[in-house]
Amino acid sequence: MDVSITTPIGVLFDERATSNKKTAMSSQSKNMSQYQHIANYRTELQRLRTFGGSDNEQNIRRAFEICLSAYCKEHHDNLELVPELALLSGVKPDGTVKDVLRMTRGYWEAKDTHDDLDAEVQKKLDQGYPRDNIIFEDSLQAVLIQNGRVAMRIDMGQTDTLHRLIQAFLNYELPELEDFRVAQRQFKADLPEVLRNLRAAIDEAKQTNEDYRSAAIEFLNLCKQSIGPTVSAEDVQEMLLQHILTKDIFLRVFAEDQFHRENNIALQLDALERTFFTGNVRRQAIDNLRTYYAAIGRAADDIADYTEKQQFLKAIYEDFYTAYNPRAADRLGVVYTPNEIVDFIIRGSEWLLQRHFGRSLADVNVRILDPATGTGTFITNLINHLPVDRLEYKYKNEIFANEVAILPYYIANLNIEYTYKERTGEYLEFPNLSFVDTLDNMGWVGKSVRADVLRDQGEMFIGGLSEENLARVRRQNQTPISVIIGNPPYNANQSNWNDANPNRTYPSVDKRIRNTYVAQSTAQKTKQYDMYKRFIRWATDRLDREGIVAFITNRAYLDSRQDDGFRKAAASEFDDIYVVDLGSDVRRNPKIAGTTHNVFGIQTGVAIGFFVREFTRTGSFRVHYARRDDEELAADTLAYLSSQDFSNIEFTDIEPDANSDWLNQAGQEFKALAPLIQRTRRAKDDANDDESVFDLHAMGVSTNRDEWVYDFNLDNLRSKVHFF
Repeated sequence: MDVSITTPIGVLFDERATSNKKTAMSSQSKNMSQYQHIANYRTELQRLRTFGGSDNEQNIRRAFEICLSAYCKEHHDNLELVPELALLSGVKPDGTVKDVLRMTRGYWEAKDTHDDLDAEVQKKLDQGYPRDNIIFEDSLQAVLIQNGRVAMRIDMGQTDTLHRLIQAFLNYELPELEDFRVAQRQFKADLPEVLRNLRAAIDEAKQTNEDYRSAAIEFLNLCKQSIGPTVSAEDVQEMLLQHILTKDIFLRVFAEDQFHRENNIALQLDALERTFFTGNVRRQAIDNLRTYYAAIGRAADDIADYTEKQQFLKAIYEDFYTAYNPRAADRLGVVYTPNEIVDFIIRGSEWLLQRHFGRSLADVNVRILDPATGTGTFITNLINHLPVDRLEYKYKNEIFANEVAILPYYIANLNIEYTYKERTGEYLEFPNLSFVDTLDNMGWVGKSVRADVLRDQGEMFIGGLSEENLARVRRQNQTPISVIIGNPPYNANQSNWNDANPNRTYPSVDKRIRNTYVAQSTAQKTKQYDMYKRFIRWATDRLDREGIVAFITNRAYLDSRQDDGFRKAAASEFDDIYVVDLGSDVRRNPKIAGTTHNVFGIQTGVAIGFFVREFTRTGSFRVHYARRDDEELAADTLAYLSSQDFSNIEFTDIEPDANSDWLNQAGQEFKALAPLIQRTRRAKDDANDDESVFDLHAMGVSTNRDEWVYDFNLDNLRSKVHFF
């Protein structure tokens, strides 16, 4: 049925078409912010017309894309505009709006200003473009079609009506999306009961099922051998539970069971599962989740683009894991890396390999490791980057990845193997993904060129779950690594100390930090045991005699006072450091917002660092620095990274000063002043040589439980402290 598109210019609301809309955000400040997006849109539109010399669709559509993307970022559902995503019908709208679970919310299509918009709309609809929620616009008019009918038609020169159209578009929820929301809410409500049923089934198997007991003991012994003696039966049980609960998700999304038939970790857990989890036991344990699994399957069926299907699976994983084990989700600090950043890091590593070593990522003996692969995005994008004639050799022999959590490990395996199949047409198990905690894996000590500074670290093999996996870890440990890339975990510690959910310690890596970054610091307090700093320390030691470490991390090491020891150590361990500082540190710049300006939507500033070590050292150390504007929106930062040729970046060369400062360098006069305290004094006898103002210093009372010892009401405070 054709859509009526002859409504006069103006605003038209269809009550039936908008019955499923959510209540729009109505605060005046929010509207003013979004009106500014429209003002920016008009400015950008004029700029594109002036410099592009034309107002055809290809030339000017970027302006509305930026505007709509900014609205998406500020939406309460944290939406994202994905450009040119292919649909199952074969059409490819200019933009598809997705929510955090990668569920489709609507579509946008731009047309030429000089075309007949109504005729163009009808032509697109006849070609199979969606009719449920789509904007057609030509920079003069915009038509919003919802539920097969025209819901609004506006003059885009009117700010208020354009704002209302965008809001109506973004707040509309498709019926199938509402079905998924219902299933998602039910899943979160049912999951505790399902977990109780599963644990009860396992407890019964422990008591009555000899096959299960034997298999579980064998499995636990293997884990103790390959992971370490601290692995418990409870740890194994959690792995098994996650395997059982997520298996159906993978099968629904990819409609393929080859992964679970051939992957070495999945095979081990499948064998343990089959000893007890069959028939009525299985049905009774997870029947309540079938609606959720079915909803996931229906959503996946509508996704044609394979990369988008991977993104969907990642989002489902994050949602699932937060519901399944929120404490572990906080501790792991999972932040997924946008593809634009991943590709930029790969391209930058490629260019720097050529510049410094005359080599390529595709060359033989250039071995690449992602030590915190998460769901495998760096490796999948690397597979798409490498020339296909060299891909099989690199895939089998010179690309490595590690993951420590079972759910992302599964997704990484699946994504990597399916990406290889998509690229080559052949399925091949990825033989170099290890289930291992990278920071615990010191099995390479004594084989690395860095062994001279690591002899006292000992040797500790960390594998996991199978003999094959243990063999993978050992094979990786025997391989010199030339390039280490990735996005290390960000969190420094638990978000709330009352959760009793602290990050674990890593004795070997932490000792190296203590002997380098901390020992060389002059700061009174130096917090160097963040996860990202641990990964830089580990990667620095693991890297071969020459090579590159390329990470996206917190930007604090660039100019923080407490990171002077890190900067000093880096100057002795690398020859060149290339930094693309993305800024967006909300705590330093209250004018910006993490949700709109930070590429991860977080408060912490971000930087991409390429640390280059050459075998023949010249004794010189250089920092090459480039900075993005703090006011730049995240969408524009990602667009820049996506299109920027690394060779064209205008880096500023910086020579560190005597204080090991890279940025904001100051004079030396301050060091001539008497210190308030003497940081290095360790004994009372040193007092005679102490020229500091104060003899004694301490942190004072530091409970890390401020909510217990502070309050706005004295009676409340007294009650809390007595109770505590």
